[in-house]
Amino acid sequence: MPEKKILIITYYWPPAGGPGVQRWLKFAKYLPEFGWKPIIFTPENPSYPLIDESLMKDVPKDLEIIKTKIWEPYQLAEKLNKSNKKFKAGQFDVGNNQSWKSKLSIWVRGNFFIPDARVFWVNPSVKFLEQYLKINNIDVVVTSGPPHSLHLIGLNLKKKFPNVKWIADFRDPWTEISYYKHLKLTNKSDKKHRQLESEVFQNADITLATSYTDAENFRKNRANAVCITNGFDESDSSNSQTLKPSNSPTKFTLSYIGVLEQLRNPENLWKALDDLVKTNNDFAKNFKLKFVGRIDDKILNSIENSSLKNYIENLGYLSHEKAIDEMSNSSILLITNFPNESSKGIIPGKIFEYLATGKQIISFGPHDADVSKILDETDAGKHFGYQDSETIKQFILEKFELWKAGNLLENTRNIKQFSRKNLTKTLAEIL
Repeated sequence: MPEKKILIITYYWPPAGGPGVQRWLKFAKYLPEFGWKPIIFTPENPSYPLIDESLMKDVPKDLEIIKTKIWEPYQLAEKLNKSNKKFKAGQFDVGNNQSWKSKLSIWVRGNFFIPDARVFWVNPSVKFLEQYLKINNIDVVVTSGPPHSLHLIGLNLKKKFPNVKWIADFRDPWTEISYYKHLKLTNKSDKKHRQLESEVFQNADITLATSYTDAENFRKNRANAVCITNGFDESDSSNSQTLKPSNSPTKFTLSYIGVLEQLRNPENLWKALDDLVKTNNDFAKNFKLKFVGRIDDKILNSIENSSLKNYIENLGYLSHEKAIDEMSNSSILLITNFPNESSKGIIPGKIFEYLATGKQIISFGPHDADVSKILDETDAGKHFGYQDSETIKQFILEKFELWKAGNLLENTRNIKQFSRKNLTKTLAEIL
């Protein structure tokens, strides 16, 4: 049986860092085992917020990669306000932290660049790929967003080539993402965003979601939606069960790995930890708070102005490989989500690598979130709301006492379903 071809249109590709790049990098890695030949279409000169050269090792040597130039207005935005660098990663100041320059930049972003600042790549890409599809026998086209402007490439190609199957992969929602309401949209711009999103949902043969709730919400908006979560790659480890063998930390270490912005800041956790180091001498002697990644300056400054100042180890951004090592050398791993109800379907990609380490996880977000369901199913930790307080301290103290006694056991129950290879098998079955 001849190998089928799948064209994957993605903005994020190695050496881009962060979780966004890993989803289709891993699918491309394993798809050939299930009879599919992946072809990557990606920008030649992208403006990535993070770089991680270590991910290059996962790019198959014989993978066909097509690159074309892109123009992005981020350099202009950064001249207006240096904090606009956050825009590349979907972050910005909120509330009282917004200067007038931030407010202006957010307004321009939301109303002038619809759906986002990568929209200038749409027309040139459609023109290039129209010729490519005429010459090459492509069975499936995939667009992965955000940036959701890439779905407009798929929408245009679907109209020109109705017999080619189109899969719109939503790593995050479009108009239902938490920061959408902070974009200062005019009524006209909001209507345009929603109209384009609706067109994508109605024309894509399959809409992929990364969470159960998102898939359900997409179906309510007339999308043929299926959930395939993110996952962990067993080949990132010499151990068949978990990512890497753990080293027992000399301190009771609570670690956050990744980007932490103001909209997902667990202030009640910092308060609980602040109280514990003030009132529990044993805990204070043994505790460490570790950050690996990009932590918003205002969050870091707030923590450093508390009793936690002397307990912080801030390692900054590390490669994916080193970040996994830091996960394994922790006692508890922290994950945060946006607090509002509409975000309960967001499952941050790093939770799966957290699961694969066997470490306990403390999670923050809306109640009844998909993350909470996963933690319950795998016995991997506990999920809290942003209003919880005493229960957080109880959970941390319970884990601390187990750690002190050498009984903070690791657990990898029911996690095989989230391996990248098994998820790719599911994708191939859907294709």
